[in-house]
Amino acid sequence: MSNKGKLFILSAPAGTGKTSLMARLVKEVPNTVQSLSYTTRPPRKGEVEGAHYRFVTKKVFEEMIERGEFLEYVVLFGHYYGTSKKAIEERLNQGKNIILVIDTQGAMKLKGQIQATYIFVLPPSLDALKERLLKRRSECDDKIGERLRVAVEELKQKSAYDYEVVNDDFEQALLELKKIITGA
Repeated sequence: MSNKGKLFILSAPAGTGKTSLMARLVKEVPNTVQSLSYTTRPPRKGEVEGAHYRFVTKKVFEEMIERGEFLEYVVLFGHYYGTSKKAIEERLNQGKNIILVIDTQGAMKLKGQIQATYIFVLPPSLDALKERLLKRRSECDDKIGERLRVAVEELKQKSAYDYEVVNDDFEQALLELKKIITGA
């Protein structure tokens, strides 16, 4: 019988680098995979169905909710995001370590319900976060303002996590995350 994998919950405000960190982790840490969330939001430039998210309609997502298919789901910035129970269970039973990138709202729903290691990635400062969001150029100024307001709320949840990693230097943050995942 193979060993069961471990689940790692990774949360951070938008623009903190969590998606880039997760992408490198699954490339560089053996036996580690990402969990693909379902979402009703449209794909951003460069995002690919099945590689970044499972993009579905609101109707399909709501049918999945009714069937109890989600481990957790939230509405964020007017769109649904959710994690498939079945996909997580299958991967863990295959012995895979899973990195689940979800917002603090989703993470707090899971805390106490499932065993996982909870990791919060912080920006070096709110000014640095604003600068990153502006450089990303995927949203208009009022959406950036909303993301910063949400970031302030998310930062208040950081003490509920097992680990905090500041992404001031990408390679250093990546090294810290690798140590957490491998237990080194």
